[in-house]
Amino acid sequence: MRKYGWDSFKDLIFSNPAAVDQDPPVGEGDENTERGNWASKREYILSTIGYAVGLGNIWRFPYLAYKNGGGAFLIPYFVMLVVTGIPLFFLESAFGQFCSQGPINVWRAVPLLQGVGIAMLMVTLIVSIYYNVIIAYSLYYMFASFQSPLPWSQCLSWADSNCNNTPIAYCNVSGVLVANWTQENSTCPSSNTITVPVQSPSEQYWDRVALQRSSSMDETGPVVWHLALCLLLSSIIVGAALIRGIKSSGKVVYFTATFPYVVILILLIRGVTLEGARDGIEFYIGSQSNLTKLTEAQVWKDAATQTFYSLSIGWGGVMTLASYNNFHNNMFKDSFVVTLTNAGTSVLAGFAIFSILGHMAHIYKMPVGEVVKEGFGLAFIAYPDALSKLPVSPLWSILFFFMLLTVGLDSQFAGIEVITTCLLDAFPKVFKSKRALLTITTCSILYLLGLPCVTRAGIYWVTLIDQFVASWVLLFLALFEIIGVAYIYGGNRFIKDIEMMLGEKSFAFWLWWRACWFFISPAIIVVILIWSLITFTPPSYGAVQYPAWGSALGWCMALFILLWIPVIAVYKLMRAEGGPWKRLKSMCSPAEEWHPYLDAHRGERYSEERSRKNLEHQPKVNVKVISSSWL
Repeated sequence: MRKYGWDSFKDLIFSNPAAVDQDPPVGEGDENTERGNWASKREYILSTIGYAVGLGNIWRFPYLAYKNGGGAFLIPYFVMLVVTGIPLFFLESAFGQFCSQGPINVWRAVPLLQGVGIAMLMVTLIVSIYYNVIIAYSLYYMFASFQSPLPWSQCLSWADSNCNNTPIAYCNVSGVLVANWTQENSTCPSSNTITVPVQSPSEQYWDRVALQRSSSMDETGPVVWHLALCLLLSSIIVGAALIRGIKSSGKVVYFTATFPYVVILILLIRGVTLEGARDGIEFYIGSQSNLTKLTEAQVWKDAATQTFYSLSIGWGGVMTLASYNNFHNNMFKDSFVVTLTNAGTSVLAGFAIFSILGHMAHIYKMPVGEVVKEGFGLAFIAYPDALSKLPVSPLWSILFFFMLLTVGLDSQFAGIEVITTCLLDAFPKVFKSKRALLTITTCSILYLLGLPCVTRAGIYWVTLIDQFVASWVLLFLALFEIIGVAYIYGGNRFIKDIEMMLGEKSFAFWLWWRACWFFISPAIIVVILIWSLITFTPPSYGAVQYPAWGSALGWCMALFILLWIPVIAVYKLMRAEGGPWKRLKSMCSPAEEWHPYLDAHRGERYSEERSRKNLEHQPKVNVKVISSSWL
């Protein structure tokens, strides 16, 4: 083992990627013949739009708009898009494109914060597990939609006594009329009326047939075989689309990134022709918009959070996709195209959703507000219920769930690409010629890790990951990211890097971006982060509370991700040479490997910087070694 010790291991991991044999998926016309580039600008734009436009645009934004003043919510939403969404998206795109590296190796710019990149990888890995499960849900419902009538349109043999095809009036324990789903007047006779837990067929189908949900997280139960098979199919689809990396996924997104818009338009046209659609749209952003909501801080917090999460900031995917661009690609214009398209998609999806929910409310003779839900409740209960009331309901249901499938696949493609890109960048000799095997292995591991999420307690695991990992943890990562780039690496230095790609810009051009990167964006992130932690509520799924060990597990997942940041920072400081201040200074300075990937793009600026470093006798061995890869 001494023969094959640290030196050999170092040579294997930290060797110059230029010495590695060319990977077959690299195209003949690629600017970067070692790492590969997008086949066209369209493929990059479609892939990035597909990554940014996710399930949150479909099942969360409409609900937030309804809850926070309807059309009035668009004002804080677009304000937050301008001051946080676009600046951070632009920053991540430029950061990844400049050095043509994934979210771990980009931190050669600030070696002390390389743990942020590893934390991003961990987030993507964990989120990809449950995102794959949501795709499996969509597949199952899409297959179930090939029946007439739809299986959740009425109470069948799988339902219990609480299921009702025609919802009835029922009262709560205080004798208050909670809902009147009959078409007759009804009152609650007394204050001691017993609650009748009435459920619609779609709600019972989701719980009793699709999920076969257990009573709590403590009761795991067996694997639900039909969901396990759908999960397997989802993994196969993702693996097949990514078998050649961006060279194959770039072709798939021509369909998966555009088809959702076709479905949204079809559902919108069908929805606005239905009776009651106007009431739904009025609830969404119509005349019932409440401008007084703009005085409430919670509305602005929701707008910032939705903008932040819908653009997938802090996940590492934006950097990864941008790292395959040509060096002089105009990522500034791309950032506007992607972010504005993402916002427009949210607004458009809201019209399609609420027009049909308005029709559902009209049929049930109840307020639109009582059928509006978010998340799983909208996607797999309320909206399927509404679709089942339409003529030719299987057609609309198939289209809707196929749309959810394609929206989910696009985001999953980028998630898997983050994982494989990080491994390829760190171990080029090992994985360069084995991209297909690496992709298949990654998808297989994610499938196995996803099996607990398709047990009878699976929905509790999915919700736990969503509430702890895909939430405020990302705010920490984005905050470290913007502090690392703007304050440690240096905002002015970063601007010069961008100008190497875009050409020189005026001082006035950069004034706004400096203001956002140095002050506005980090201040907003800090406020949202503090607010999110102060207002944190214990996780739950509907009325089911999580056991103490479940909540503890959620905190452990969050801490596992964030601990990479201090652990890697301490490790690097210990490995550096010199006194404490010299070590800290060297780890806050760009590593020697931080530069444009190709020699042709480094120019005099980086040559001069390297010469100056050599003259100043900067630490050579240790700093170079620990900055060349993850560690």
